[in-house]
Amino acid sequence: MEPVELDGSVMEGGGQILRVCAALSCITGTPIRVRNIRAGRSTPGLRPQHLCGLQLLSQMTSGLLQGSEVGSTHITLEPRAVGGGAYTADTHTAGSVCLLLQASLPVSLFSNQRTDLVLKGGTETELAPHSDYTLKVFKPIVEKFGVQFDFDVVKRGFYPKGGGVVSVSVQPIRQLQPVVMETRGGVARITGTAFVAGVLPIKLAKAMSAAAARALRAHVAGAHVDVAATNESQSAFGNGSGILLVAETTGGCLLASSALGKRGVSPEQVGVAAAEALLGNLRHGGCVDDFLQDQLVIFMALASGRSRIRTGPPTLHTRTAIHVAEALTKAKFTITKCEDASADANASASDSYLIECDGAGVENTDL
Repeated sequence: MEPVELDGSVMEGGGQILRVCAALSCITGTPIRVRNIRAGRSTPGLRPQHLCGLQLLSQMTSGLLQGSEVGSTHITLEPRAVGGGAYTADTHTAGSVCLLLQASLPVSLFSNQRTDLVLKGGTETELAPHSDYTLKVFKPIVEKFGVQFDFDVVKRGFYPKGGGVVSVSVQPIRQLQPVVMETRGGVARITGTAFVAGVLPIKLAKAMSAAAARALRAHVAGAHVDVAATNESQSAFGNGSGILLVAETTGGCLLASSALGKRGVSPEQVGVAAAEALLGNLRHGGCVDDFLQDQLVIFMALASGRSRIRTGPPTLHTRTAIHVAEALTKAKFTITKCEDASADANASASDSYLIECDGAGVENTDL
């Protein structure tokens, strides 16, 4: 079979194209050739975390991977059968373990047995989902598709050293089911956790949590707000701090935001930044936040039947994931702006969109 050619510089033009196309390649058994990888970035080509993810998928499928070196701007992947079992992937940097999971989780679902993954790198990093977000938001939402997996943070790891470890166990599935999330409802409660690790004092976490709670209470009427502060030095490598905020709605939706502590930025500023990001997502009336949109595309594409998910304005990452999914599967997506009023008085229907997908209905024939 001739490889499907993909241009890695289009649209988002970064690592997401690689993750989505490599995962779908392995699931469908379709060889791919990706060129111009990260061509527009300041450091073009594969970075260690991208290479680590590709090597993991190649191992999981006993595949042939060409161009597998840091800096390579083109790769070819020829997967074979998806095999379960135990695998370890180590970025040897602070590269995101949650981005490794984005590629490996969908593939693991189409194995003939349980898959156990140990992923090493950064658990809390910039421009990537944090481990708490993956556990408290991503996991319960993708379970609506029928996904079953355990996710355990063994050790947190931060930039620049990494050193974090997560353990993942994935049960195979015959077929993914479509998901409909169209009605968000009002905000019932907002919970959160601010943490410090390493030598950082607990007072930083308390300042983050207090500032976030104040900002949220000032703008979200009638919702219970509870943001805890914790010290996680016993289960972390290096020093770091951060905060996760999760809004639960009467329609069964979860929307979240997160932020990391930085040198020169006060903990109060970090807490307020996380609160403002969450408030921005609550205003658009969508059933998922802007950070989850693109992560759901691959599951919508693989499912059997029509999925419909109300979101805020589709992000470039979401449009990129859709572009790749349609290139490698028979899934068909449509994006329509919503004109109806939201059930939440704090939301604006003008910024709400409906992403629909007639899924490809990919079956796991090994089960």
